[in-house]
Amino acid sequence: MLRVGVIGCGGMGRDHIRRLTEKIQGAEVVAVSDVFEESARKAAEICGAKVYADSKELINAENVDAVFIVSPGFAHVDSLLQAIEAGKRIFCEKPLCTTAEDCLKVVKAEEAAGKHLIQLGFMRRYDKGYQQIKEALATGEYGEPLILHCTHRNPEVGTNYNTPMAVHDTAIHEIDVLHWLVDDEYESAQVVMPRVTKYSHSELKDPQIMMLRTKKGVCIDVEVFVNCKFGYDINCEVVCEDGALKMAQPAYPSIRKNAAVSTAIDTDCFVRFKDAYDKEVQDWVDNAEAGVITGPNAWDGYLAAITADALVKAQETGQIEKIVSAVEKPDFYK
Repeated sequence: MLRVGVIGCGGMGRDHIRRLTEKIQGAEVVAVSDVFEESARKAAEICGAKVYADSKELINAENVDAVFIVSPGFAHVDSLLQAIEAGKRIFCEKPLCTTAEDCLKVVKAEEAAGKHLIQLGFMRRYDKGYQQIKEALATGEYGEPLILHCTHRNPEVGTNYNTPMAVHDTAIHEIDVLHWLVDDEYESAQVVMPRVTKYSHSELKDPQIMMLRTKKGVCIDVEVFVNCKFGYDINCEVVCEDGALKMAQPAYPSIRKNAAVSTAIDTDCFVRFKDAYDKEVQDWVDNAEAGVITGPNAWDGYLAAITADALVKAQETGQIEKIVSAVEKPDFYK
């Protein structure tokens, strides 16, 4: 039984605690910590865990085998470095860190430790639709991928949501899953700003078209529209040399009523990707005994950070921006 300590007991933290307690086999939450004591106490009621006022104390507790980090992104770097030093297995919700510099610190620390410890919470790699596309591409039957067309639409966002958040909070999922899908890394980024929707505000340009080019020449366009109003609508089509593959949508019944035919569209990510969330955490637990990480790792977190930085710069300049890594990919992550 993998004994897990959870750092960060907000809404997503409690959701993961329920998942680990009620759905996941082979794990139990034995410790929780949050900067807000009341949040930690509420989380402890779900699983009967011990509450720690200090996250470092939780990390170093003898009865904690693994650490689950669901705190705000800016706090990740300290917990990650402490958990690596303690030799604890880690699941970290995205982002790995809020800056590429901090991501690289974590990458170097894990490499120095000589053991793969970190899995990053990019759950889309565990979604059935993306996995089906990945498996189809692997057959070689459709030739090499040439173009990807994607959408990431959300019904609405609050007035605190601004233009860069379209990258850091929304397109970050495409940034990770698409380079994994075509087994390549990014070379350049560009952002085109269409006419702004009437549902936006002065600090948010919405929608946006984000374009990425991979090192092998695959061209990717991602429509990010966070006030589309009609639903949480995720789509991906891969155009190949000998065919085109379009990701299936979740299966909902076709309903005939009031002289119309309709099919439901999800309204948030926690419904659309609920099975993927379960699968990623179960995979992390299942591989604990072998001490391996099969999901997104620290290097993927670093790649996401430098790609996001390039896209945010492209939002400002309107130009094609190069995506350049400060270091070569270590053999440790190959």
